Amino acid sequence: MARIFLRFIFALCVAILLTACTAGNSMIVLLPDQDGKTGAIEIHNQGGSLRLDAPNQATEILSLQTPPTPPKVLKEDEIKRLFGKAMEAMPGAPVHYALYFLSDSKELTEESKGKLDDVLLSINRIQPAEISIVGHTDRVGERKRNFRLGLDRAMTVKHLLVARGVDPGMVEVSSHGEDNPLIKTADEVSEPENRRVEIVIR
Repeated sequence: MARIFLRFIFALCVAILLTACTAGNSMIVLLPDQDGKTGAIEIHNQGGSLRLDAPNQATEILSLQTPPTPPKVLKEDEIKRLFGKAMEAMPGAPVHYALYFLSDSKELTEESKGKLDDVLLSINRIQPAEISIVGHTDRVGERKRNFRLGLDRAMTVKHLLVARGVDPGMVEVSSHGEDNPLIKTADEVSEPENRRVEIVIR
């Protein structure tokens, strides 16, 4: 989340620098992330430095030699007025899905088959989308075989999506096999939560 959040702040800064350059100053505002959490940002120039660490805090930079102005909290309508176009241009938060498989199988559980429609709705809403599909297994069986099974599971989901109209060029497939369990277990333990494919749509 932190990486996405900082990119969002940077994009807002760029937008204001471009639109406010004729006025000789720029403004930076710190916004909460998709989960409502607020990080922090340090602003430095030749005149000094300032830290923003509260939701909707803003500062203006009048010149390279002038310290950033003391922080002030902007109201929502003011943020929309100043940054509305930049915010609309930003991509939404990635959407995550987990689909589960029968033991030692490339076949989805019945419940997970029913989730495919939700996955397709999200893909169509985000178009053009980038789709990452990562296959996982539990720890039953050999590690090398489980890597292959994880890849087969990811490919199964890709084929199901492509058969429903998803552009295969949008899909990236990989496998973690048994190496990234959702629930840690001893070797040779069958764990349904680990027999999964994780889908990230961004």
